[in-house]
Amino acid sequence: MAIRISEAIQSLKPNAECSVDNDVVTWLDSEQTEPTQAEINAEIIVLQAAYDALEYSRLRKAKYDLLNQDEMRYDDVKN
Repeated sequence: MAIRISEAIQSLKPNAECSVDNDVVTWLDSEQTEPTQAEINAEIIVLQAAYDALEYSRLRKAKYDLLNQDEMRYDDVKN
């Protein structure tokens, strides 16, 4: 999964009012300052690294879910 600009902005400036259309940011928030493109790019890298670091646990969860289904099916056959 690729991190989107809107996710990076939300991470940098929670509750900010803005719109993103075709990677063009329109800043609507008068309370918070708009992040620079460099800040957004850096945040995308950080968020992507965090997402990628959890790939193993996502894969393991999928495998464990399959095992659980097999166990339940075996229990149903046995009982």
